[in-house]
Amino acid sequence: MKVADLVNADATLISRRAWSDERVYQLEKRGIFGKAWLFLGHETQIPNTGDFVQAYMCETPIILARGEDDDIYACINSCSHRGLPVCRADHGNTKRFVCPYHNWSYKVSGELVAIPQERMVKKGPDKSVLGLKRVPRVESWRGMIFGSFDENIESLDSYLGDMRFYLDAFFERFPAGIEFMGAPHRWVIDANWKLPMENQLGDVNHGPYLHAAVIPPEANQEIYDHGFSVVPGPGHGATFRLMPEDVPIEQVAWGFEGLGTLLGGDEVQEYLCEVQRQSAERVGAIRSRMKGLTFGVYPNLSFLWSNTSFKVSHPRGPGQVEYWSWAAVPADAPDNIKKILRRNYSSFFGPGGILEQEDAESWMQQYLGSAIDFADDRCFYYGLGLGEEKPHPDLPGLVSGTANEYYARAFFQRWRDALMAVEDDHA
Repeated sequence: MKVADLVNADATLISRRAWSDERVYQLEKRGIFGKAWLFLGHETQIPNTGDFVQAYMCETPIILARGEDDDIYACINSCSHRGLPVCRADHGNTKRFVCPYHNWSYKVSGELVAIPQERMVKKGPDKSVLGLKRVPRVESWRGMIFGSFDENIESLDSYLGDMRFYLDAFFERFPAGIEFMGAPHRWVIDANWKLPMENQLGDVNHGPYLHAAVIPPEANQEIYDHGFSVVPGPGHGATFRLMPEDVPIEQVAWGFEGLGTLLGGDEVQEYLCEVQRQSAERVGAIRSRMKGLTFGVYPNLSFLWSNTSFKVSHPRGPGQVEYWSWAAVPADAPDNIKKILRRNYSSFFGPGGILEQEDAESWMQQYLGSAIDFADDRCFYYGLGLGEEKPHPDLPGLVSGTANEYYARAFFQRWRDALMAVEDDHA
C-alpha cells in the first residue's frame, strides 16, 4: 500500500495501517523524525557547566549537556569505538563521559580526549574525528531546547511560526519564565506514538465521556461555550477557552483547575491571582483571557496548560510508545508554592494521575482497533467539522469550535506529505 492510499485528500479518512504497519513506521523514522525539530529538554535542567540529561530523538539515545564554553550540546549516546552508551545516568554533572568497555573518554560536548590503548600502539588514531556524533542542529526558544538531524532545516523560530503566539500566552505570563521541576516521569504504553499526540493536539471533547467521573458538567459547558480549536500551522495545535472579560479572576487564572491549588490554601491562590492581574500587561488583552487546554508542537511534543505538564511521545515501534512527562512551574515562584503546583500535575496527568490512566487505556484500545483482522477496508473517520475552520481577526491560524477535527486532519496531511517525500527511497 502506498502512503497516498493511507490518507485521503482532505484527511477525513485514515487507514488503520497508519498506526499499525511496520513499513509506515520505518518511513516515519526517515521522513519525520529524521527531518523535524524534536524536543530534547529545558535549559533549567542543565544550568551549570557539566550538567547533563538524557533524551531521545525517536529511538536514538541523546545526551543533552552544557559544555565548558557554556554552550548546549546534543550528542548520540554511543561510543565511537564499539557503540556502547558512554553515559548510563539519567541526569547529573560530570567532566567526562567514559565508555565502560575500553575506557574511551569524552568531554561533555562530545570530543574524544583519551584512549587508554593508544599508548600501547605505535600510531594512534586522529581523535578529532572520533568524538561522539553530534546532533547537527540545536536551538532553544523560551528555554525549550530542540534538536534536528537535518542540518538544512529551517530555524526553530520559523518552524514554530504562529504556534509561538499561543505558547507565549503561557510562557510570557511569568517574569522569570518557567522551570522544569525534577526529572521526567517515564512509562511505556502499548500504543502508537501518534495517539497521545493526536489526543493532545485538540481532542478535548472526549472529557465529558471518558473522564465523566472527574470532570464536572460546568467545566464541559465552559468548553462548549468559550472553547476554540486553532491550527496555527499544519501539525501544530492550540485548544483553549477565551473567557469573557467580566468573569471572576479565579475562573480565568492559570492553575486554579488543579487539586493542589484548590486545596493548597490562600497563599497559592493569591499568588495565582496576582499572576493573572499582571497578565494583560505581559501577554496582551486577548491572551490574558486565554484559559488553555491542550497544545501540540509537531511531531511529538504536547503541553497541558491547566496542569502544566510537557510530554513527549517517543516511538518504540508501531505498537509501543515511551511517554516522558515533566512538571513545569513558574521559575520565580516561592519553593513552597512550586511544590503545591507540582501536585496539580501529578494528581491528574502524572503516570498515576486519574485522567492519565484513562487516556492511556483508551490509546491502547485504539491501537488494538487499528490492527484488527479483516478491517483494513474500514478507515477511521476524521471528518467532523470539515470546512468550518476560518481565519479570526485576533487569533493567528485557522480557528473553529472544539468539536472540529481539523487539528487532526492538518496533522495527517503534513504526516502524509512527509512520508511521501521519502517513500521512493525506501520502496
